[in-house]
Amino acid sequence: MRKTLRWLLSLVVLISTFSVGSATAGAATTAGTAGETDIKDRILAVPGMSLIEEKPVDGYRFFLLNYEQPIDHRHPSKGTFKQRISILHKDTNRPTVFFTSGYNLYTNPSRSEPTQLTDGNQVSMEYRFFTPSRPKSADWSKLTIWQAASDQHRIYKALKRIYHKNWIATGGSKGGMTATYYRRFYPHDMDGTVPYVAPNDVRNGEDSAYYEFFENVGSKECRDRLNGVQHEIFERRDEMVPRLKAWAKENDYTFKLAGSAGRAFELISQDLVWGFWQYHLESECDQVPATDASTDTLYKWADEIGGWEAGTDQGITPYVPYYYQAGTQLGSPDYEEPLLDDVRKYPGLNVPRTYVPRSIPMAFNKHDRAMRDIDRWVRHRSSQMLFVYGENDPWGAEPFRPGRHTKDTAVFWAPGQDHGAKIATLKESDRVEATRMVMEFAGLKAAHAKKPKRLTAYDKKLDKPRKTLELRP
Repeated sequence: MRKTLRWLLSLVVLISTFSVGSATAGAATTAGTAGETDIKDRILAVPGMSLIEEKPVDGYRFFLLNYEQPIDHRHPSKGTFKQRISILHKDTNRPTVFFTSGYNLYTNPSRSEPTQLTDGNQVSMEYRFFTPSRPKSADWSKLTIWQAASDQHRIYKALKRIYHKNWIATGGSKGGMTATYYRRFYPHDMDGTVPYVAPNDVRNGEDSAYYEFFENVGSKECRDRLNGVQHEIFERRDEMVPRLKAWAKENDYTFKLAGSAGRAFELISQDLVWGFWQYHLESECDQVPATDASTDTLYKWADEIGGWEAGTDQGITPYVPYYYQAGTQLGSPDYEEPLLDDVRKYPGLNVPRTYVPRSIPMAFNKHDRAMRDIDRWVRHRSSQMLFVYGENDPWGAEPFRPGRHTKDTAVFWAPGQDHGAKIATLKESDRVEATRMVMEFAGLKAAHAKKPKRLTAYDKKLDKPRKTLELRP
């Protein structure tokens, strides 16, 4: 994945995660049929499950929980850790969506798009090693995609006896990658998988797709405007870096991982064009400052697009588990804008090792063929998978591509969309077909409607997208 700026989706622009409802949970069904044990008691009867808290939300019940997991699923006797999950409970007779962002757990009620479409329950999982879901004595070699998929598998097995209807796995960006890997390792758990804007870095050293993308995305006028202002920001380094230092001192930010304020400046500034296309539409190009704008204007724009905090220790540290995976197994597009070659001081800085403390051993495993195995499996053997990408999203430069011999699989491209692409932003015919596929995965009769539509009304408290400035996948 990309680094400080472009490695998001802590996103979760795409798969909503926002604020909590304020009313009571009385409207939610507590169990599938009358006379059953209260749903909270049924959930807490699962071995290893414990309640952190229950939060109120209209029409549902929402539980924040800990679930005890093995540190190493191959050797479960060698210790455990508590992994946070949440359950947005609707009814045990509704389908269940298994969501993960691939990062931290958002601890307020929210509905992913498949949950909105199917009127289902939602189980959400915090990715292992993101705090607090981290072993006390962290053995970082246990942070692998197979271990994380096995976390999901155990959660599914534990809850399937309660939520017995169809299950769909989903997630955006790194969460979409996570959903795909889970399907590969445990292909029979889910009835369908819906990954959004999921990058597929099959060959870590091959980044030509990203160079081609930036040469062709949008209009030439927009590309020239973005390239020009990014270059101008580098030209004004001597004005920018002192501002960054003063801001950091005022807010108690530090730059130990980046190495200095100057290096942090470069980390953020070299990703501004990527950041614009990741989270902005071409129609917003007229808001990009001109090259003769004031330094104050350029500094503020860079903060809006990239976020200066993303280059500080405080901005980087929460995402160390991601950088570790990118630098050991997932790979990352080490793209460096060639138009900056005459003003860049630190070529090669934007690599995963920069973001991981030196106390954590880390080296890319060239012999780990997991990414190629997954790509091959998606191309030739996958089934019941629906991928969604944004036409103008840099992360879509290397997408997953199910082949013609796969079963009930599809890739949909949202015209002109960024990293927030979703089914609702597809062209009409694709939106209808994608919605039908989700309904079929969920086992719902609505799949047979002429034009299937979402089964819930929009709820601004549960469905509002939440953007972040960290441009990770």
